[in-house]
Formats: sequence, C-alpha cells, structure tokens
Amino acid sequence: MLRLYRMNVSFRFGRLSDIDGLLPLMRDFYSFERLPYDETRLKSLLTELIEDKNLGRLILFEHCQQLAGYMVLGFGFSLEFHGRDCFIDEFYVKPERRAQGIGRVAVDFAIKTCRELGIEAVHLEADHFNTRGHEFYKRLGFRDHDRHLMTRWL
Repeated sequence: MLRLYRMNVSFRFGRLSDIDGLLPLMRDFYSFERLPYDETRLKSLLTELIEDKNLGRLILFEHCQQLAGYMVLGFGFSLEFHGRDCFIDEFYVKPERRAQGIGRVAVDFAIKTCRELGIEAVHLEADHFNTRGHEFYKRLGFRDHDRHLMTRWL
C-alpha cells in the first residue's frame, strides 16, 4: 500500500472493506454530476476494480484520518497516446475540504502512480457547467482537445 503525506492528507489504494464508507461520497458526486446512482451496480464495479489491478485503481484521500475524497483511475491503451494511458474517471473532494490543496496533491499522487506503472498519458473530462473544475485542471497542466467525448452504450 502506497501512502503519501502532505498537509495531514494521506492517499492510499482502496480495499474491499472501504466500499460501504465510500458510497455516501459517491452519492454526492453522482448527484453533482447529474449521473444515475445505482448502489448495487457501483458496489459490484468497485469490487471488480479493486480485485483486478489491470483495470485501474481506486484512490482514497484521508484528512486527519477521515475520508476526504476519492479518485477512480481507469487504465487503457492508445496508439495516439503512446501506449498505456489512464482516464481519471471520477474525482471527488468533500465540499468542506475543497480549496485546501487536497485536489492538487491528489492529482500529483495519481500522476506519480501512473508514472510508476509506465503509463504515458492521463486524461479526464470536466463538464462544461463545471467551470471551476475546468480551470483547476488547466492549472495542473491538462489541455483541451478540439474534440467531443462521444459514447455509445452497448
């Protein structure tokens, strides 16, 4: 288990025993992002993610030994991005912990993790209505593409 301490914040990879405690944060995230929240499905997907390290990582952020946020990294492969790549699929910091630098060091931890795993590029998406988040990601070095993310559910 990797840990990084800054500003009384620790980062670690999620365990199966963390799932129930994480669900309230996920519910808040899904509400903010206007996503359908299906707790049964999320529990199953989190279990799969935690058990199969090839899929990605669940990273938990703790401030003063209290859960302050989480991030889900999903791993893929892209010729355009020179091999293994990562998509920051979910990134949430509790509202009362925002603007304290936790998000910045969380992204640093995710990038460090990705570099150690030989990942060449990290992607994320920010909704158009989330201008604060968009500006935050730009300050961290993420750049817009002249593309739209498009999805087809199967």
